[in-house]
Amino acid sequence: MNIDSQALTTCEISADGRQISLGFVDATGQPAALKLPVEQVGALAMTLPALIERALRMRFGDDSLRYTYPLGSWSFEHASDSASSIVTLRTTDGFSVCFSMQPRQQDELGEALAAHPVSPAPQLAN
Repeated sequence: MNIDSQALTTCEISADGRQISLGFVDATGQPAALKLPVEQVGALAMTLPALIERALRMRFGDDSLRYTYPLGSWSFEHASDSASSIVTLRTTDGFSVCFSMQPRQQDELGEALAAHPVSPAPQLAN
């Protein structure tokens, strides 16, 4: 069964926290919902960025395009295992992603940021 969505309407979490429901309006204007276990939503979250980027590149025929989010804030904290740290990147509208980092990766990221100062990018138009 294929369902074409016109609009995402709601996102809800079940009372036990095991399931997420995505409400939407289908192409005929009828409300519908997709209910997924949290594990499947996690797999979907890992898959969506690559799919969005591939779709963007196919749509505009330009392999250099990226789908980016403006960084609103970031945080750095020690993980409970004490062998790694957690870096959280957040947009201004509430989207966030957490990454675990090993000490070597922290050093490499710091060096990369220090070695590549920000310079104005050329303006490109579609």
